Amino acid sequence: MNDLEKFLKRAEGLVERLEQLLPPAAQVPDWKSATAFRWRKSNGRGFLQPVRNPHRIHLSDLQDIDRQKALVEANTRQFVEGRPANNVLLTGARGTGKSSLVKACFNRFMSKGLRLIEVDKTDLIDLPDITDLLMGRPERFILFCDDLSFESSETSYKALKAALDGSIAAPLDNLLIYATSNRRHLMPENMQENLETKYVGDEIHPGETVEEKISLSERFGLWVSFYPFDQDAYLDIVAHWLAELGCKPSKSARETELMREAALQWALQRGSRSGRVAWQFARDWAGRGTVPAKTKSASRRR
Repeated sequence: MNDLEKFLKRAEGLVERLEQLLPPAAQVPDWKSATAFRWRKSNGRGFLQPVRNPHRIHLSDLQDIDRQKALVEANTRQFVEGRPANNVLLTGARGTGKSSLVKACFNRFMSKGLRLIEVDKTDLIDLPDITDLLMGRPERFILFCDDLSFESSETSYKALKAALDGSIAAPLDNLLIYATSNRRHLMPENMQENLETKYVGDEIHPGETVEEKISLSERFGLWVSFYPFDQDAYLDIVAHWLAELGCKPSKSARETELMREAALQWALQRGSRSGRVAWQFARDWAGRGTVPAKTKSASRRR
């Protein structure tokens, strides 16, 4: 065996050992096994894990956010029908239905070929691997990032920026990104950054740090804002969920008033009148099975 053959043999052995250290390529999922998936990691390998029992919330369950529902539903319908549509950023008060609206739209259009993929913030670096799996598929995919926000020291947001529209590769026609966040620009805004602002005549020019943060949220074509509910809206939502849980309207004004007072006290203890708090109260009230629990607000807004 000459020196060249010895060298090639050693090189082949080295490559084999290196391949054993590298994580294997992402496996092609069984698309027929589920309609919703989660991106998961195991031993350094990413894969799409089927969600066997996705959350079956309906658009009609989401009360007092009619404008937000109309915007996101219309955008999703455009996407499913193969028409132009935008990536969506849903921001605002906690517990007001941001995540539920994404799930409800998925449930609405699931039968028309829509698929949902949930990706954690820490796994956004794997977006190129995920898009490779979706390329050329006939289904339409929403990549869902829930409760998304980044700290100043994190750099994984750059992968999201590239996936939205900053990469040399064109975005996939069958993929949109829907993200929810309590932060409008997804990143913390510090007072120190305002000192970078420059004034040129009557014009205000934000500093580079602020521009960098804004540039991420601006890549979402559709912004949908959510706001805290007032008392009437909160009680509307309580009434809806009590009805969904089988609580019949009470004929007694006193029982109705007891339920309303308990619902408001529940919200006061949690410091929030939100859809989530209303749902939690309704489950507690209906679950206790008391006579007043078989009630709902008689003054529900139309």
